[in-house]
Amino acid sequence: MFFHDKRMQYRAKPDKADPIFAKKLQEVLGGQWGEMTVSMQYLFQGWNCRGPQKYRDMLLDIGTEEIAHVEMLATMIAQLLENAPVAVQDEAVKDPAVLAVMGGMNPQHYIVAGLGAQAADSVGVPWNGRYVTASGNLLCDFRYNLTAESMGRLQVCRLYEQTTDPGIRDMLSFLIARDTMHQNQWIAAIAELEADGFDETPVPNTFPQGLEHEKFAYQFWNCSTGTESREGGWATGATPDGKGEFEYVENPVPLGPEPDLGVVDPRTWGTPLKPMKVPKRKAS
Repeated sequence: MFFHDKRMQYRAKPDKADPIFAKKLQEVLGGQWGEMTVSMQYLFQGWNCRGPQKYRDMLLDIGTEEIAHVEMLATMIAQLLENAPVAVQDEAVKDPAVLAVMGGMNPQHYIVAGLGAQAADSVGVPWNGRYVTASGNLLCDFRYNLTAESMGRLQVCRLYEQTTDPGIRDMLSFLIARDTMHQNQWIAAIAELEADGFDETPVPNTFPQGLEHEKFAYQFWNCSTGTESREGGWATGATPDGKGEFEYVENPVPLGPEPDLGVVDPRTWGTPLKPMKVPKRKAS
């Protein structure tokens, strides 16, 4: 059961209208790495969690918080679109770079949403549930969550540099700070999962490694010209899982034969290995 408090988690009010920036903000609302994605991602991971309650509760805590971030961004976008004079747009697109990248106000903000936010990214692509990852393996999910928070913080930092509006920057500063917390949260949660003995590298660690072709488990294959990759810690020394030693394979060779597919099924009318005689048909 969810309850909504009419007060927002943090202030979300610009100092002035800016329809161009409203379009940009759509990315961190409804883009692949936006707040809609992480909100649904954490909630589904929590709802699907069969592990200890501390992990389930933590996921539902953060997933619910992210709904608040969706509300803040949607509210900010709506206010950026309010009373926006045409002159604001005309002035913004005098900059050739802005014109090339943004192309002015998103017409759907007016035509479709009535000067409100949309469940879409900055170029109008609708938000997609395929952005959500909830695998049922918490270590796998937490590592992906760390990536999501890293990408989200990166994008908000970039947006911060693209505005001088004090009200927008204030809200973005709050979101950046929460992303700092959430990155640290996932790093701590990953360490705790491993310390609690639920999983470790490689994920899933419960799969018997004896069923792998273990000869290849710790080889780094140099599959491009140059050998600079040899200098990294992934090429020599002990592996992070403590179960092997990295081996650098400078000149990897194919280990399988050239594929040899079977004959064409005539019902598919595909192209066979050799030309076929076209059978004569009687007129019907």
